[in-house]
Amino acid sequence: MIAVEDVVLGLWRALSRRDWDAVKTFLADDCLYVDMPVPAVSARGPEDTVKRLKIGLEHLAGYENHDGVLLSNGTDVMYEHSETWTFGSGEQGVLRFVTVHKVVDGKITVWKDYWDMNSLVSFAPPNHFEALANADTSWVFDATGLI
Repeated sequence: MIAVEDVVLGLWRALSRRDWDAVKTFLADDCLYVDMPVPAVSARGPEDTVKRLKIGLEHLAGYENHDGVLLSNGTDVMYEHSETWTFGSGEQGVLRFVTVHKVVDGKITVWKDYWDMNSLVSFAPPNHFEALANADTSWVFDATGLI
């Protein structure tokens, strides 16, 4: 059986490459993805989670995850890490995260990202948020009562 730490790190390495098909392989069929600043705009399942991730990351000129502290109790994993986002117009910044994952039978069943929205607002170009407002929202799952 694969170690939960390897599952989590494998997911984040695939995400750093923006290898969307590989990201899906780490997620359980009913995986719940929650961006904690906005839990009403969550996603459920590999396909919808990737749709959600693409909205923020696919158009970036550069995206890189930086490893940090990873702690596990056997199923629950806390991962402190950061991401460098580079926009096509040249803006760049670092977002700091603590992500909580639950891993069951080698698949991530819960993915909760904790981060500060003001950090992104401080360096992202205004058109980033305009693009988000016009994005496909067919993936939206309201996880407010589940977390």
